[in-house]
Amino acid sequence: MKPPYDITPDILNLIASVSEKLGEVNAVHLDKPSPQLRRENRIKTVQSSLAIEGNALTIDQVTAIYDDKKVAGPKKDILEVKNAIELYNRIGEFDPFSSASFLKAHNVLMKGLINDPGNFRSGSVGVIKGSEVMHVAPPGDRVRYLVNDLFKYLKSDRDAVLIKSCVFHYETEFIHPFMDGNGRMGRFWQTVILRSKYPVFEYLPVESIIKEKQQKYYEILSACDKTGKSTMFIEFMLKIIDSELNRILWNELKVMNSGERLDIAKEKFGMKEFSRKDYLRLFKDISTATASRDLKSGTESGLLLKKGDKNMTVYLFA
Repeated sequence: MKPPYDITPDILNLIASVSEKLGEVNAVHLDKPSPQLRRENRIKTVQSSLAIEGNALTIDQVTAIYDDKKVAGPKKDILEVKNAIELYNRIGEFDPFSSASFLKAHNVLMKGLINDPGNFRSGSVGVIKGSEVMHVAPPGDRVRYLVNDLFKYLKSDRDAVLIKSCVFHYETEFIHPFMDGNGRMGRFWQTVILRSKYPVFEYLPVESIIKEKQQKYYEILSACDKTGKSTMFIEFMLKIIDSELNRILWNELKVMNSGERLDIAKEKFGMKEFSRKDYLRLFKDISTATASRDLKSGTESGLLLKKGDKNMTVYLFA
């Protein structure tokens, strides 16, 4: 069965806005950010997603662990960070439409933290905040059936991937297929789904905005439980995605430097020769003088090899 939700005017408007921004991101080559920005965003993603679940390690501590440095802190928190870093670094290995791949990801995320990582729960589980029971998940003997049904929907339904990724995230929270790690898996798998169509999502720290709006995040999940539909959660997540794409377009683009442009050019041109004109076609928003400075800097640093002279000049990445 298709999970219950409505396609509202707000959802349609948000889909249009997100799609437009994704087009802009691709046009200015931010679909795959510079290595430094990828690193920063991945660290932010890991720290934010774990902090939502109560991990106490700071962004500086997570950065140190990412750089394979020793950190003082609770062993459980440190292991959670190491597992999450490994999980996100291996994101390309996971098939968004495979429940077996979903279990494999959970095993990476929760190894050493629970007794049975990578397996669906068989017992009962609920979500408790303080003294209040926020959510009672379906019985353990229904989990496999519900998850398989969810993957069938994900694979065959014709609704937009942006919508289906939000639905999957919510339904993972509702089903609670594991004894622990459900929130982290819901957020991670939404990224896996979105990345399959839009590469920029691999490095988009959506979790950092969820962390900022953590109370609202839980309130929306609870409200959806009461209505029996994920409509409000879809709207909530699309607003977050739209906001994060807007941040990238208005902040990251403004500070892109010659080194970052050269990194992008290296990925685009590979081992092929290219001219300044080719470089300008790649970066339509820069001047001829800026392109010349970039190429001169790349040549002087040894990143580029230069052949020919004047109008016949071509470049090749070393």
